[in-house]
Amino acid sequence: MSALQHLPDWRPRLQAYVATCVSLPFKAGTHDCALFWAGAVAAMTGHDPAAYFRGKYRTLKGGLKALKEAGFRNHVEAVAGLLTEIPPAYARVGDTAVVAGDGEIAEALGIVQGEMIYVLRSDGLGLVPLTSAMRAFRL
Repeated sequence: MSALQHLPDWRPRLQAYVATCVSLPFKAGTHDCALFWAGAVAAMTGHDPAAYFRGKYRTLKGGLKALKEAGFRNHVEAVAGLLTEIPPAYARVGDTAVVAGDGEIAEALGIVQGEMIYVLRSDGLGLVPLTSAMRAFRL
């Protein structure tokens, strides 16, 4: 079960964070799906689960190496170690969703927004339907 608690004003904090990310392009080690996800968690809880990893890699391969050195197989396993897994159909605003990745990564992290999921794309944020989630985690 997650030890993270929502801040009282987590919804406007999450909205403000998402607004800052809308047009930020994907950049491994700076603004990738794991760091986007961690930033959203930080906005909602005040705790950055990726603080240890920030600035430690510049490529997706380097990020995977940093995760392995920390004892995780990949970024999804790191999330699974922090949050409680739930059926994707039960995910609600602010929860984490795992969707099919593109390019170098098989799975990408996103933030649930009702019936849609915010996901990071090469040119900024995009939306995919919640029905495309392969896994979900409750915050």
